[in-house]
Amino acid sequence: MGNPVVHFEIVSKEGGKLQSFYSEAFGWKIDADNAMGYGMVEAEGEGIGGGVANAPGDYPGHLTFYIQTDDLEGTLARIEELGGETVMPPDSVGDGTTIAQFKDPGGNMVGLVKGM
Repeated sequence: MGNPVVHFEIVSKEGGKLQSFYSEAFGWKIDADNAMGYGMVEAEGEGIGGGVANAPGDYPGHLTFYIQTDDLEGTLARIEELGGETVMPPDSVGDGTTIAQFKDPGGNMVGLVKGM
């Protein structure tokens, strides 16, 4: 890939709440100890790094990415326990890859992928 994805960003009016949500749901270490409160997520050798932050002013926020998991059903169950909502249950998309989608507590659509 000439221009690989190297960062993700989740920006919402409820940035602090989402920092806690993603930390608890996926075990991410999020460091928001900076002047902007921008929660940096380190890749720790796998995947890509990114950030979770508050949306400025009247901007509603944005999000787009897929999270890899070995247990789609278990992950979706945990997400629902934490206040998320399954939008699309696991669905095979070919080549041994299965995806699902959920909304986090801030209303952002997020994808899950297994077998990619």
